[in-house]
Amino acid sequence: MRFVPNYDRRAVVRYAHRWAYGRNPAFYDYEEVGGDCTNFASQCVFAGSGVMNFTADLGWYYIDANQKAPAWTGVEFFWNFMTRREISQGPVGVECDLADLRPGDLVQLSFSGETFQHTPVVVALRRPVRALSDVLIAAHSYDADNRPLSTYTFQKIRFLHILGTLIP
Repeated sequence: MRFVPNYDRRAVVRYAHRWAYGRNPAFYDYEEVGGDCTNFASQCVFAGSGVMNFTADLGWYYIDANQKAPAWTGVEFFWNFMTRREISQGPVGVECDLADLRPGDLVQLSFSGETFQHTPVVVALRRPVRALSDVLIAAHSYDADNRPLSTYTFQKIRFLHILGTLIP
């Protein structure tokens, strides 16, 4: 495995803008079965990394609606895969501070204060980033594009900075 730091943030943002209010027919729409936000976030990250991890159960991949890793659509599973410590193929991220976000990074929100339930994609920032209103996101499940992060009501928040991709 080698680490490639060339995560294509522009591709992520282009993809997010293109599909924020629509659905890419290459992917199932999970809106009616629990929500589509992390599926959309995964598609965006894949647009920027170009690499999936086909490890059964623990990977991050999408083949079709019935053949996908839990991390492709599950908020907590997505976080756990992206922040994993073991060396395995695919995009890699770290938790970061608000000020360290860049377009193509992700946010996770907990509405209940217990588990996290939503994964928007950062599409733009107003610099310097000092407040949630400086972060604009795109998302599914409450479809949005260029929505200020400050317009959400939540109990907890965390930020995910994508570092790059591990490839064979």
